[in-house]
Formats: sequence, C-alpha cells, structure tokens
Amino acid sequence: KLSHYQQLMKVLELERFVVVQPSFYGTDNSCLVDTLKAAGANARGVVMVEDDVADATLEHFHSVGVRGIRLDLFKRAALPLADIKRYIANMAERVKPLGWHLQFYAPGYIVRDLIDYLGTLDTNFIIDHMGYMLEEDGLTDADFQRLLNLLNESNGWLKLSGPYRIAKNKGYDAVSHIARAIVDAAPHKAVWGSDWPHIPQSSRNTGELLNLVMDWAPDAAIRRRILVDNPLNLFDFT
Repeated sequence: KLSHYQQLMKVLELERFVVVQPSFYGTDNSCLVDTLKAAGANARGVVMVEDDVADATLEHFHSVGVRGIRLDLFKRAALPLADIKRYIANMAERVKPLGWHLQFYAPGYIVRDLIDYLGTLDTNFIIDHMGYMLEEDGLTDADFQRLLNLLNESNGWLKLSGPYRIAKNKGYDAVSHIARAIVDAAPHKAVWGSDWPHIPQSSRNTGELLNLVMDWAPDAAIRRRILVDNPLNLFDFT
C-alpha cells in the first residue's frame, strides 16, 4: 500500500520515489497509475507495456508521471538474441519522443550478450541489480568490466539495487566490491533503488539496504549524486 511506503519514507527521510511495475501484474498498470495520481509530483513510474501499445496510452502515462518502460528479459531469455534486439529497438523508438528511458530486468548472461548492442542505443537505459552478473551463470570479471566500460561509452546507467539477489546466501559483503566498482567507474550513471517490498522476501530491512550506500560510496558528494542528483535527472523530477 502507498500509505505503508510513505510511512517508510518518513523513517528513512526520503522525499521522492519511483514505482516500478512488477512482472506479476504484467501490462496492467492501473495500480501504478492510481499510485502516481495519489502521490503527486514527488513520484515517478516505470510501466510494462505490450509491443503495440497505443501512443495515446503512453502519453496518458506520461501525464501522470511515468518516465520509463520496464523490459523483463527473463521472460524472453530463451528467444534468439536477434529477436530480443528487435524488441528492444521497438521499445526504444516508443520512448524516444517522450524522453523516457528503458529499464532492463535481465539475467546477467543476456546483459553480457547485449553489451555491444546497448552501446548503440540513443535513448537512456538502466540495468537493474548492478547488471545481475552471477558467477553461477558463468559470468566473469571481464564481463563485468565490459559492463562498467559501457556506462562511460553509452546512454547506460546501473541501479544499485537488490544486493541480496546477487549475494544469495553469502551476505551483503559478497557484493560490496561490485557496488564500489560501479561507483568508482561511473558515479554519474548510478542510482540507488530500494527494491521494496523485496518480493518474495518482504521481511528485508529497507533501512539496512539504504545504509549500505554509506559503505559503497563513502564520499558524501558522490552519495548525493547517487541518491539525489542522478535520479532527479533520469526520472525527470522537477
């Protein structure tokens, strides 16, 4: 519920937030739209849409505060890479007139295989969960370095979110070096995300997750970029 998150925001001293459409709601964005209308100017949204969504629908979404389209590539991971690229290209064309960005929720091996292609996109895009490059999926330090290089060579951003999704049962220290590498490589292209309500692990302590940023970005000016300035830019807060 919106009221629950607003209470959490007070505790964490957060002023603005972004609602991202979860995969289990599919392309029914009605709950997200209602939330944005209720929350007002301090909220933005990222929707999921069908390939043939009408321009008028996108324009309506924009009017209530939507600023991006979420692409769930876990659902398309079995497709040929060429088909995934066509899907991305289509969505990039849809967001371009609105000044939106694309948000990628994707397995790390798909991210790896798309790095060269993503470098050609002329729209902003952000990749969830620090790129989601898991060792158990065969990802290497070299793959991650290519991803870091992409940040400074393209319109790409990375989200410092979901450390527990990467660490699994290893603890947050297992991903600290990943987050720090992102911050060191491209502090102007990183934003923090709470991933609240942490489905399916809703007992996660969001305050603890926010506190990790102190370790990942010990410099106060850089923390401000990640927590304030960068999201103001990417999500078009005014």
